[in-house]
Amino acid sequence: MKIGNIDLGNRPVMLAPMEDVTDASFRLICREQGADMVYTEFVSADALIRNIASTTRKLHIDGGERPAAIQIYGRDTDSMVEAARIAEQAGPDIIDINFGCPVKKVAGKGAGAGMLRDIPLMLSITRAVVNAVSLPVTVKTRLGWDHDSRIIVELAEQLQDCGIQALTVHGRTRSQLYTGHADWDMIARVKANPRVKIPVIGNGDITTGEELARAFDTSGVDGIMVGRASIGQPWIFNEMKQVLKHGRVVEPLSTETKFNLLRRQISESIDRIDEYRGILHIRRHLAASPLFKGIPNFRDTRIAMLQANTYDELDSILTRIQHDILPSIQTNTL
Repeated sequence: MKIGNIDLGNRPVMLAPMEDVTDASFRLICREQGADMVYTEFVSADALIRNIASTTRKLHIDGGERPAAIQIYGRDTDSMVEAARIAEQAGPDIIDINFGCPVKKVAGKGAGAGMLRDIPLMLSITRAVVNAVSLPVTVKTRLGWDHDSRIIVELAEQLQDCGIQALTVHGRTRSQLYTGHADWDMIARVKANPRVKIPVIGNGDITTGEELARAFDTSGVDGIMVGRASIGQPWIFNEMKQVLKHGRVVEPLSTETKFNLLRRQISESIDRIDEYRGILHIRRHLAASPLFKGIPNFRDTRIAMLQANTYDELDSILTRIQHDILPSIQTNTL
């Protein structure tokens, strides 16, 4: 699969853009663990133009992340064009336009998935951004605004005609938010449309290597994005790529390696921001990590882990889980 001149190989697996999740450290770790491409957190066009520090920081891309895309969102053509030009100066490989974020503070103001209620404006923005930058431009969107307006098959053609070089489809409508199930049949219809020549990337509900392989086989998509399933387990890309290649995970990562990856995230999050806010940022990963699922009588330890305010305190709790709690569980189940 190629986006412009960027060759991502056969059946690439990508890290989806997620606000407050896909920071530089997490992206780099996911690339090291097998993700074929990564995306920044989405960047507000208005905030980028106003040079808001917390927004401009999102533009930084480490060399080891590449290929990497900067994703932008906004609700009018002029600001999106200016934001795209600013983002291009940061040196990403791709500019991605977010027409899929469903949250009220974004979609309710007409940006993100809110554009699904104003297709002429969506196409105007897309065409203008494509013409404004020299990098490949891609789009990520949803099936439609609601069940009665699932327009993605026709919309894919229109976006392609604007000059985008790949399209990612999340298999839900905006009204679904993240509930229900992603409709991979609709994604498959987009890919099967003979008029659509650009790569089609599927997204939604892929949580295991087996689901990933099945989605590739049944939908025919060129690539797949993995989002929420990667939170707290960046090694999921390693496992998924092994399943694609061998049909199963043949070399599982050790528990020690997984704990070390979480520790690295904590440390790099602190280095990027500061100790207090860095730990706040990483709590989402700790809360979601499967390393702690199924541990009996874990409630008090979990609370302590998610309330820790210093690296030393958090590291001590992780060490106790790793070297005391988990081994005792394994011993008791023998």
